[in-house]
Formats: sequence, structure tokens, C-alpha cells
Amino acid sequence: MSKLWGGRFTKQTDELVEEYTASISFDQKLALFDIQGSKAHVDMLGKQQIIATEEAEEIKQGLDKIQEKIEKDEVEFSVADEDIHMNIEHLLIDEIGAVGGKLHTGRSRNDQVATDMHLYLREKTKELIELLEAVQQSIVTQAEANVETMIPGYTHLQRAQPVSFAHHMLAYFWMFERDKERLQDSLKRVNWSPLGAAALAGTTYPIDRQATAEALGFEKVYPNSLDAVSDRDFILEFLSDASILIMHISRLSEELVMWSSEEFSFIELDDAFCTGSSIMPQKKNPDVPELLRGKTGRIYGDLMGLLTLLKGLPLAYNKDMQEDKEGMFDTVETLEGALSLLSPMLKTMDVKKERTNSSVTNDYSNATDMADYLAVKGMPFREAHEVIGKIVLYAIQEEKYLLDMTLEEFKGFSELIEEDIFEKLAPEQVVAARKSEGGTGFDQVKDQLHLAKQHLPS
Repeated sequence: MSKLWGGRFTKQTDELVEEYTASISFDQKLALFDIQGSKAHVDMLGKQQIIATEEAEEIKQGLDKIQEKIEKDEVEFSVADEDIHMNIEHLLIDEIGAVGGKLHTGRSRNDQVATDMHLYLREKTKELIELLEAVQQSIVTQAEANVETMIPGYTHLQRAQPVSFAHHMLAYFWMFERDKERLQDSLKRVNWSPLGAAALAGTTYPIDRQATAEALGFEKVYPNSLDAVSDRDFILEFLSDASILIMHISRLSEELVMWSSEEFSFIELDDAFCTGSSIMPQKKNPDVPELLRGKTGRIYGDLMGLLTLLKGLPLAYNKDMQEDKEGMFDTVETLEGALSLLSPMLKTMDVKKERTNSSVTNDYSNATDMADYLAVKGMPFREAHEVIGKIVLYAIQEEKYLLDMTLEEFKGFSELIEEDIFEKLAPEQVVAARKSEGGTGFDQVKDQLHLAKQHLPS
């Protein structure tokens, strides 16, 4: 079949050029969105009397039939037709005859593909927000069960102060909340309609861009036709948001990998999210969080690829921009898989409370509370810091922890220390005492949980 644009040419396209320049292998993902945009466009053409009303109706019925075939996987797309737009138009002409060629009146593949991607990304962003909320709900479930479970808090990966396990997990809740807000905010830019910008300069037909925008659920139309067909900022913004999100997933995954090791043994992941070794029968490998961590580079690459693609392009549309889709598709599918796995993996993981609670007694992470204890009794904090540093050094040399020392040993460093020091140094008291807003105190964590639930759908 001859090209729909072939009138100006005297030779057939080289077969290798066809294969190299065709995008149908990947942009067929846009098929249903392309039909959605075409229906709105042809409906407008009919209402504006640009084509006859009965022709518009016939084209819409033809598009309905093609949509049904695509949904039933009965369509074989052709590389010779280059992209999803030309494939569908050819299918339409085959279905209803020459009148199908009127579908393209008043538009170009340039505004058509931009419209398709806006529609695709709008739907996928909303789906990702729902998946993200499911992850947040799993975090809340674990937090509710572990408010008074204690875990060492770290800085520089060195034990710092004990914290509530729930408090630690809720830190990720708020990271994901910001990710969700970024995605929600990005919808304001995604929800602009480029349809009607045509190739780059608009069209001579009396189209109604507001009508097609309203029909497709867009909030605005691009005010500038050049910008409409060349803008890919909305995809860049999505990829940027996705990169921050996958970074947060990677940080959480890193902790899950560490915590599930023998050295930590703070959690055990459900067997459904682990694999074994081909040679070592005792192994239980945390493959899912490891792979989630590994996928980070993939999404970063998609962002950098599109930034590099766009950096030197003159207005308006250029063939280079065909390369804008695969990274977007890849990032969407990578995040869909990651979030779909992360939610049940978090929900089903077993927190080894006995192990985590005992771990906070076998360190010096209560030293800050001892310095605060002396400061409250009137010793300047900087002086108290030095005194407690000497006590810790002494305890290390004696192979003791602070709670193993006697009152007499403590008094050798300061007469301000009394019998109540042992209560102050108990891990549960150290955690509970942090009552400042946003702190790890158990009551504060309960308040934080209440606040977190307000950010989730009821």
C-alpha cells in the first residue's frame, strides 16, 4: 500500500529506512489514546461543519470498530505505516473507505502524537498515585503494629540514638507523600491540550480547540502552536518526579536488604519476595528490594536521555522527538512494577521485635540522654558532653555498656549522677522522652500516625 503522504515522492522508501524510522514497535501503546483523541477531533469537525455530520458519524463508528479489534488483540500493525497514527488511519480507510481520509482534516501527526502522550501520561500518573497510596498504607500498617518496637537510629551508619521502628518507617511515608504531591501537581501541566496546533502554525479550518479540549478532559489549551507541538516539559517533569520517587524506593530497599541480613536480623521478608541460591541451600536472598534498588539507574537514564535529546532542538517538531516515548513508557512500567511489589512486600514483612528491642540495649546510643541528664542538673552541656565522652571511653575499655556500670563508677566522673540515672538510660525511656513535635516519642509517633492517615483515601 502506498504511503498516505507519498504524493510528493517518486521513489519508495528504502526498506532499511522504513525499519529504522518506524516507531510502531513501541508507540502502539498509544493506540487507544490515539483513537480517543481522533474521536474528539472528528466530532468537532462535524459540529463545525468542516466535514458533513454524517461523515463524522461514519468515521466515529469506524474508529469504534477498530478500537474493539485492538482491545481483542485482532490487529496486526505494519512497519510500512510507520507509526500508530498512520496505522490507525489505514485501518480506518480499509474499514469505511475513502471517507476515513477526512479524519486528518485540520490536524497533523505533530499535534496528534503530542495529544496522545498527554492523554497517556495523565492516565498513568493517576494510576501511579493510587499505587503509591497503597505503599503508604502498607507503611501505616507496619507502623501501627510497631509503635513501641525500638530500633537503633543511625547517622553515618553508626548507632546514634534509639528510635521507634514506626517512626523510622513513617519517615518513608512522608517521602512518598511528597512524591505523591509532586505527581499530583504535575497533572496541571500534563492536562494541557495541544490538539489543533496542527504541524506548527495552526490551521486555516475553523476548528474549535476549546471543544476538543473539553471533550478530552483537558483544563487548558496551549496558547502557542509552536510550543504545543514541541513541548515535552510535561514528560521531563514526570521523569524528574519519577527519579526522586525511585531514589526513595531505593533508599528503603537498601535498608530492607541490610535489615534482613544475619548481621542485623531486624526483619524477615516473606518467602514470596525472596529467592534461593543455585549452590548454597541455606540462602534466602532479598532479590526484590535488590532489584528495586537496581532499577534506579534505569529511570535516571530515561531522564538524562530525554534532557539530552531536547537540549539542542530548534522549534518546532523534529524527528529526534520520536525518541521521547520509549523512556517514558519504560519509566511508567518500571514504577508500576516497583510499587506493585513494594506494597505487599512491606505489608507482609516480619519485624523481629525481640531482636530489635534487645539491640538498643547493647550499644552507647543512650549517651546523649546522659549528657542531657547532667545539663538539666546545671552542668553546661558542652562540659557534660566531655564528661559523658570519658564515661563511654571508660565503659568501652571495661567492656561494659552504660547500663552495666555501677552508681559508684558513674560518680567517679560526676557527683551530680544519682540512682535515677538507670531509669533515664533505659532504652524505652530514651525513646519515650523525645516528646518534641515530630520526635520519636511513642505518643508523638501515635500523633504522627493519625496525621498520616489523614493523607490517605478513606
